[in-house]
Amino acid sequence: MNFGIEDNLPHPLTGSLDDLLDNGSSSEQDYNVFVGNNLGERVFLLQVPMKEFFKISEVANEQYREGIEVTQRKLDQVHAHKLALYILKGLISSAINFKKAKKVPIVPALVDIQEELGRQPYLSLQPIVVNIRDIGHRGGKLRAVRVLSQEDSSTACFKVYLAQNNLLWVIDGQHRREAMRLVFEFIESVLRHHTYPKKKSLYTPLDGHLDLTSEEIQAWQTVLESTKTFCTVSVEVHLGLNADEERQLFHDLNNLGKKVDRNLALKFDSSNPINLFIKEELIDQLGIQVSDVEQKDWSKDDGSILLKDMSAINAILLLNKTNISTATPEVKDKFNVAKQFWESVKAIDGFGEKQAKEKTIAMQPVVLKALAKLVFDFNFSKKLPENANSLYHTLLDGISNLDFSHKNLIWQYYEMPESDRETMFPGLKSYLPSEETGNRDIGGFNAGLMRFGSKHNDIFPIIGDMIRYQLGLPSRHGS
Repeated sequence: MNFGIEDNLPHPLTGSLDDLLDNGSSSEQDYNVFVGNNLGERVFLLQVPMKEFFKISEVANEQYREGIEVTQRKLDQVHAHKLALYILKGLISSAINFKKAKKVPIVPALVDIQEELGRQPYLSLQPIVVNIRDIGHRGGKLRAVRVLSQEDSSTACFKVYLAQNNLLWVIDGQHRREAMRLVFEFIESVLRHHTYPKKKSLYTPLDGHLDLTSEEIQAWQTVLESTKTFCTVSVEVHLGLNADEERQLFHDLNNLGKKVDRNLALKFDSSNPINLFIKEELIDQLGIQVSDVEQKDWSKDDGSILLKDMSAINAILLLNKTNISTATPEVKDKFNVAKQFWESVKAIDGFGEKQAKEKTIAMQPVVLKALAKLVFDFNFSKKLPENANSLYHTLLDGISNLDFSHKNLIWQYYEMPESDRETMFPGLKSYLPSEETGNRDIGGFNAGLMRFGSKHNDIFPIIGDMIRYQLGLPSRHGS
């Protein structure tokens, strides 16, 4: 049978053997597919082992060979690397389920690797969208046969025959495919050399050892086997699209979707260790209120912190970064310090109460970022001062006792006449960055409230300097 143009049903194969050979190759591989209609266009729905998918697919991006019409954006290796880590976690989970399905013992090293990579409730890759080129209008030249149900002789699926030149050209999923390549290279390198790569490794044991144990060799062999058999990729196959149609489909798939709100994404994510820390330790145990809806009217403030702000504060606290995306399971070693920090913050007068933002500036995320940065500097920085531990405890004790009220005039330092600054806060100038190096508009005092500005990355280091000054901590400027 071959697929006719006028409907979605197989038709008897017509034409000579030469006609079949003209389609590309006498060497064909058969695949079981479901035939469907996506908004009226014929598509195949295919399940294929991950390793097999990589073998039979390609990407027509700017880095591909000459003579191929480009229908993809440039590959982003950083994004592909992040996806590779996700896929590796999924393959470990798949290998464990593979062993369970075969009812054979699971190698303990496999579970250890899963724990170190970071366990999460569920892992899945969304379907990859591809096109098979040069097979006639909507696949009319493809050869296929029905696969009948043994129970009632109805059509169970179709068996489609693909020649070696019938590549699956990826329309949506090039970074997932590149991530697969990175994962396969890692696994094959580990099994070939029996050692973990020293640089740019997708996984290195937390204890730092590089040579694989016999159990680890078995574990990675199971993972590789799973990629070839048990772990499959869902593929939506479009048929016979030309370059313009591929480009249109790429545009629609990547531009018509609505981006998930950051607060909702964090609320639903249980894979990131810092996100779990926020949920399990700060919300459930310490009782810090977190919201995914921002309340801009301070008179109606319920004492909660916006989830995306809580995430950013903890990113600075634990990673010295602005987001938690790069957090690994190793960050758990810092959670005791982080919990101590939040216990001190919670003890600040007015914190977490109704109308808390009107009672204390410590409810403004930029202030908490300033405090978080100080904790990082005195605990986790690569350039810790000699008396870092003492300075940290001075900070920790000072957080709950410092005047974080709106009436503390230090927050209005830049609104004061220069003649009053040194009189009221002698020596503070040496703690602060030079006013010649940038704008020092950190916010304004109005109606009894100090509202800091929205440029947090510029403002929180200055607030940190003011806190250092008040607690007698050393200046970050070395004077």
